[in-house]
Amino acid sequence: MKKFFKEFKEFITRGNVIDLAVGMIIGAAFTAIVTALVNGVFTPLINAIPMGDMSGLITMLVAKDANGVVTSDPALIDMSKSVFINWGELIMAVISFLITAMVLFLIIKAINTVRSNAEKLKGAKIDKQLKAELKAKGMNKKQMIEYVAAQQAEEEAKAKAEAEANKPETAEQILAEIRELLKAQQK
Repeated sequence: MKKFFKEFKEFITRGNVIDLAVGMIIGAAFTAIVTALVNGVFTPLINAIPMGDMSGLITMLVAKDANGVVTSDPALIDMSKSVFINWGELIMAVISFLITAMVLFLIIKAINTVRSNAEKLKGAKIDKQLKAELKAKGMNKKQMIEYVAAQQAEEEAKAKAEAEANKPETAEQILAEIRELLKAQQK
């Protein structure tokens, strides 16, 4: 039993479990925000459009009165006892999903941009002499990093081009050259 609790304690205190718990809490709070946005802002806006009332978008399958008896009189229909498809609720759920997906996309895009810039900072090491020269040209730190990153990318492209140029010829390329030489000799 002691071993079980020790393993459970190790599991709970792991970083990824705690991160997951924090993510769940933030996700629940975010869901509450999106639900409030959809119900408080988008639903009234859609309902303000002529013929845009989402609450009335239903397909009645079985209409029942308050006693649970099937009825065809619209005045006697009890929605809590009836069987129907609520299209308006589905549409609002889709809008909620799209808003959630868009906001998450923007958050992840921002995180990736920050990570990318951090990697550029790590990759772009500026020596003191170059830093002084670039500062004399009026560049700020961000411009210096971009300049050095562009220089590094240019050097990598040159190295790649040189590697391609020094790449040994394939058998097909050699045969093609031999054919061209033979054609030139026959003329």
